Amino acid sequence: MQTAEDETRHRLFNRILLLHRRARMFILWCYIFSMKKNPVLLLTLLLLVFSGCKKAIEQTQEDLVIKAMTDGHWKVTNFRLNGTDITADFTGYKFKYYSNKTVDAIKNGSVEMTGQWDGNSSNNTTWANFTSAAYPLILINGTWHIDRNSWVYVEASQTVGSDTRIMRLDKE
Repeated sequence: MQTAEDETRHRLFNRILLLHRRARMFILWCYIFSMKKNPVLLLTLLLLVFSGCKKAIEQTQEDLVIKAMTDGHWKVTNFRLNGTDITADFTGYKFKYYSNKTVDAIKNGSVEMTGQWDGNSSNNTTWANFTSAAYPLILINGTWHIDRNSWVYVEASQTVGSDTRIMRLDKE
């Protein structure tokens, strides 16, 4: 049985193959028609085609990050501050991420606060900000390095001053 993560990888692979097929067809077309007389123009067009492929791949990666984050609710299942387990401080909290880059902190079924978030698949980071947040939500603010992840969990770390924070979110 194929998982959602396998299906997503398969779609990404097919999109990349399609881009490469289009690039090859375009190159062949350029060569056949009069561009063989103007190699500078051909090289310029090749650069444009391949830079477009890179942008399409980056866009696909960003789309996957958004899809993964916005599909379902997330719960803090482990949070360590300087090695001390403070996961219990997040009891009752769930987080709902939206494609407009907002996130709701939901405590015991009610939205306690709305913040902003973003993700960068190129450098494996995510960022969150809950303006004027109180403890424990304030601990989530800032840029996090994604250490491990799948479609259903994220393990991330952050250093703020002398504080080291490690968090795991699991999808519900």
